[in-house]
Amino acid sequence: MKAFFEGIQYLFVNILFTPLDFLRSLELKSWFVANTINWIFMIICAAAMVYWILQLKLHQDNGEENQDTTAHSFLK
Repeated sequence: MKAFFEGIQYLFVNILFTPLDFLRSLELKSWFVANTINWIFMIICAAAMVYWILQLKLHQDNGEENQDTTAHSFLK
């Protein structure tokens, strides 16, 4: 059983976390390059939020939005 957990440790520490170790060492040289993954995720989230808001506006302009306060039983 000990070998099983040591195998899991080896998988995560030596194989799967290697790119993150590289980014951690890269941070000492260039903060912006080390955080490119974060910048990419922020751009994707911002684009998704803009798309979502535009879709909400489109449905509201078409009159498909139900804004009746009795739409849910807990709002009565």
